[in-house]
Amino acid sequence: MTPSVNREHYFCVILAGGKGRRLWPCSREHHPKQFVDFFGTGKTQLQQTYDRMKRMLPQANIYINTNESYRYLVEEQLPEVAPDRIMAEPIYRNTAPSVAWTTHRIARVCPQACLLMVPADQTVVYEDIFEKDVMEAFAFVEQHASLLTMAVKPTRPEPGYGYIQMGERSGVGDIYQVKTFTEKPDRDFAQLFLDSGEWFLEHRNVCFSLILFLQESLSKLLPPVLRELDEMHPHWTLDDEENYVKQYFSRYPNLSIDFGILEKSEQVYFKNCTFGWADLGTWHGIYEAISDETTDNICLDSAVIFRRSPPQHRQASSSSISHYPWIRGVYRGRRRQCATHLQKRRFLFAHPKIHH
Repeated sequence: MTPSVNREHYFCVILAGGKGRRLWPCSREHHPKQFVDFFGTGKTQLQQTYDRMKRMLPQANIYINTNESYRYLVEEQLPEVAPDRIMAEPIYRNTAPSVAWTTHRIARVCPQACLLMVPADQTVVYEDIFEKDVMEAFAFVEQHASLLTMAVKPTRPEPGYGYIQMGERSGVGDIYQVKTFTEKPDRDFAQLFLDSGEWFLEHRNVCFSLILFLQESLSKLLPPVLRELDEMHPHWTLDDEENYVKQYFSRYPNLSIDFGILEKSEQVYFKNCTFGWADLGTWHGIYEAISDETTDNICLDSAVIFRRSPPQHRQASSSSISHYPWIRGVYRGRRRQCATHLQKRRFLFAHPKIHH
């Protein structure tokens, strides 16, 4: 951590409430991807993201946003996090309501705060460059009433990502105004974007802003749910806020921070980043995160856990799966399996909706 920077008013919220359905069968609704150790490191995606942010920010300035169904998983995996830093939503909504609640709570603690929103399943290759980019982004929004996201220069056409068109240079480092957003173009358009040299891949769900500017932006698009709490109880406590959220959070629309705020605000910038990242939302993203370019296949460590099996068959090798129609399996922990074939292999398991 660079000692010359005062980080006491830099805050982070880790968004950890997603269901992770696209990474079935490793990720399931009752145990989604952010709580899974995909790469055998001994730490889940949430734990790695928390450790990464803890190295650069005060621990008390890191909040975890999740769903009430996953509160116990957050508490198990991050026992050092104080209860008032875990914000568990009573129902599923998208990231804009999550950020609205986070800004409401942090603004009470530090009205001058700068906030970073980051997904729990973020994978970073170069940690030192990431910290440098994060600190430069914080410094920018601290001096400019704006929103700032991160982006990377594409090296090939990527139809599965959002794109940002480069506008005017901000005059600060490698930061530019956003000219326009385009969500997941087809491959031909993605190739045109690549050839033009003025389009960047958006780093999803990563956004920096001053708390007060972000609150103002959110107030233009979201119903005044928590603002009504402020009007009724100006001196609300955390218990007041928690109870109010349980009762009225459903009034928020299902709206993402990308679509709801970034694409509708006029003061949006992006920073061209080189820290290396992988989107772990798809099996292709998993493949790219650990591919060594020496072979088309990569292997994950996982285990097959069987349920309702006869006692004499509590464990079975991968070759025996097809011989036991009573097996309902999930991938987890330590079974070697080629990631390029995981989606095909999943059809061996006829009953996806099981519980450990």
